[in-house]
Amino acid sequence: MAIRIRGAREKRILLGLVLSLSSTAAFGAGRKATLARKYRRGQTLVYRTELHSQATVHTEPPGLAAFLPPFPTELTTHQENTVTVRAVHADGGADVENHFDQFELESNLAARSPEEMRPAAERSQREFSRRIAGRTVVAHYDAEGRLIRADGADAMLQSVDSILRKPLEEALEVFLEQMGGGLEPGRRVGVDERWSHKFSSHATPADPWNLDGESTWHYSGETRYGKTRAAQIDFRFTDVLTPALDRLAQANPPGPLAQLGTLSSGLSIVVHGQGQGRLLVALDDSRVLENHTETQQTLTATLQGAPAPPGRAGSSAPGSTTASPKASDPLKVEISSQTTIRMEAAQESHR
Repeated sequence: MAIRIRGAREKRILLGLVLSLSSTAAFGAGRKATLARKYRRGQTLVYRTELHSQATVHTEPPGLAAFLPPFPTELTTHQENTVTVRAVHADGGADVENHFDQFELESNLAARSPEEMRPAAERSQREFSRRIAGRTVVAHYDAEGRLIRADGADAMLQSVDSILRKPLEEALEVFLEQMGGGLEPGRRVGVDERWSHKFSSHATPADPWNLDGESTWHYSGETRYGKTRAAQIDFRFTDVLTPALDRLAQANPPGPLAQLGTLSSGLSIVVHGQGQGRLLVALDDSRVLENHTETQQTLTATLQGAPAPPGRAGSSAPGSTTASPKASDPLKVEISSQTTIRMEAAQESHR
């Protein structure tokens, strides 16, 4: 399944920050710049990126937690990518190749798995890190730098354990979105100018989620990133995701929801997100030079009139003193996550 953007992904960007640069001088006061992504065929940049995600799970009744499959609540990736613009289209969009020069994944999946599954979980994680290094994904962006789709992700993730696949898909998608450099408003703006943008998208067969949100942007100053003049852009966003249940029923629910029971009219799912971040973008073409983003996201799923987990009704999980949920009890799963991304352009060249 190719990764596809769910909408204008300022929403996850899925993400009070401190730049690694020691200072930011607003030496561009009184001048205006056009913040619009301009791709140049053959342009190559090397990015170093660290992504860290933490999640907590709350269930009602509390005993429901014993029936959820194991999944990682801590996930960190370290990577270095060579990013090359392979083609620029007449409409201003581009095909951008991402080569994974280095990749390392760490998670607490093994620690959260039953003892007999831990060796397999550890082995899967090590094997995935080894296999990703050297792989290539081609991302397709529109003229504004928004991700349209990514080719090659399926082959890279197809052999990953299903428990790890979903968070890794999300991590990869967020990384590719961050590199696009999609900015509003695509016009000339001055230092200290602010603007906002409402975004929405509708569910499709490939992505069964509806999205509504709003982002706000602040051109807070100018600085230098090495020899490159750069604009400093601060941003915030809020969003709400709701699924088209008839389409979600045909897809695999997120890992922790896999055992909520048969999807029906009794199921309610909503995701609330918010985030803030700071970008440094080159003033000549709005390529991303540095990005530090934090997001918070809470998914709440409630299922009314759900049957008790098969073969477990009226019993408790081994070693648990909490009664299992009954068929008449509403089931609720709330997953809250926080994700931080720090991405820096290490070097660039023009061919």
